[in-house]
Amino acid sequence: MANPFENIRQAANNQQLDRSLRWYRDNLKVLASTRPESLMSRGGELVSQIIPGNMYMFFYEAKLKDSLPYWDKFPLILAFRRVENGFYGINLHYLPYMVRFKVLGAMHNYTASEKIGDDTKVRINWQIVESVSKLEPARACVKHYLYDHVESRFLKIKYPDWITASQLPVERFVGATKETVWRETRKKY
Repeated sequence: MANPFENIRQAANNQQLDRSLRWYRDNLKVLASTRPESLMSRGGELVSQIIPGNMYMFFYEAKLKDSLPYWDKFPLILAFRRVENGFYGINLHYLPYMVRFKVLGAMHNYTASEKIGDDTKVRINWQIVESVSKLEPARACVKHYLYDHVESRFLKIKYPDWITASQLPVERFVGATKETVWRETRKKY
């Protein structure tokens, strides 16, 4: 089976950053029924560890799931800090699709190299997230993930596929609908 991210990238002639959100929405309809399990099995490179500056999807079981009003079982995170028992990341699923698009556009200014390619990372840390006004929505989506609650390997999303991945309807919120989560997140920025 083909990698769905690469299919969309090829359809865009590898010019993702020059394409409009509308173009992506129209072409992502093909992937609208994509399930997280399918992405994990054919979406690309599965890795065992996260590296800050990269984007990942994975299955997760929240430690405090019984006391949280809601949580995401299949996070899409931009990892920015490793800690002893886990890592911190910006979970884009907590934002509506258009806001995700805008946040990723602002993140583009923090790429680690001028040449954009599959291995491009962003140089992002809490100080940047906290101080850059265009990243304000991202502040409300910073989550601490514990390694012993990760239930799968990490699907590493190549940089040219970040926007595509951000627009996929694969968030799996437990305890609330995505519309409720987005409304609650919006109150925080």
